[in-house]
Amino acid sequence: MISTKWLEKRKAHWDRLEKLLDQSRGKGLRSLTRQELQDLGLLYRQIAADLAVIREDSSSVHFARYLNQLLARAHNIIYSGRKTNPLAALTFFWDTYPGVFRAHLTYCLTALIVFLGAGVFGTLLTLQDPDFQLRILGPRMVETIERREMWTHSILAIKPLASSAIMTNNMSVAFTTFAAGITAGVGTLFLLGFNGMMMGVIASACWLAGMSLKLWSFVAPHGVLELPAIFIAGGAGLWLAQGLLFPGVLPRREAVARAGADAVKLVLGTIPMLVIAGVVEAFVSPTNLPVSLKFAMAAALFTLLVAYLWWPAKRAAKSEVRPG
Repeated sequence: MISTKWLEKRKAHWDRLEKLLDQSRGKGLRSLTRQELQDLGLLYRQIAADLAVIREDSSSVHFARYLNQLLARAHNIIYSGRKTNPLAALTFFWDTYPGVFRAHLTYCLTALIVFLGAGVFGTLLTLQDPDFQLRILGPRMVETIERREMWTHSILAIKPLASSAIMTNNMSVAFTTFAAGITAGVGTLFLLGFNGMMMGVIASACWLAGMSLKLWSFVAPHGVLELPAIFIAGGAGLWLAQGLLFPGVLPRREAVARAGADAVKLVLGTIPMLVIAGVVEAFVSPTNLPVSLKFAMAAALFTLLVAYLWWPAKRAAKSEVRPG
């Protein structure tokens, strides 16, 4: 257990860094003297070492959260003075984003569990009462399924327009799921649950009609990117809610702002996934390509996604961000 004497000794350095950060936030880095700038860099490294020590003590979680947030502020200010790099976006997606994702993996997995739980619930309700699908899907879609026809053939006639519409819709769903985190997570959980239940109802309705293979061969090629993107957006919404509900030692407004900064990074990384998913959904999923080829493509895309998000730790170590 960390001693009170050690904490009191180190707290003076923490307060010093926070004072420098407040000054640079209000007046800019130019307001700091040469010595203060040197102190800023030195304190940043020293407090990073303090954080590593405190994380070993399970009873000092609140101190760990405070230092993590303090270091995040310092990192943003120290590196904000760098000249804009034209390749910054590429660097973010290639080097930074996988670490951001892994740092918030617990929240993304929570979103996945909520979606799957609602999916199972929708499946059980439909299997118990087949008429339940009428209330959820509507008579027109149910009739199409009962005729063992997919409702996606219209996409083929307008592939480019359909692709654009699909991308727009998917991004709208993702950003709405994320933004709903500001409702203390209630809106995010509702959207995840509703979409999960809808997926469960559709899956069970198609199974009852003997169309499971048609459904999953359509969903798989684009769903391996689209669904993880939705879960990540849901995780971003839950992380935003965490900042709102559990601000720790920070004022609630500042805690939400900091949680929102990480959450925005998390959801921005889903844009390429949704763009690719939209193209695949318009040009591949509804076609008459062999089912085996569609599933092979889905497996390849999912493998690439996993490899990208869990790139070797050496690459991620420079950029990984951990939530407090």
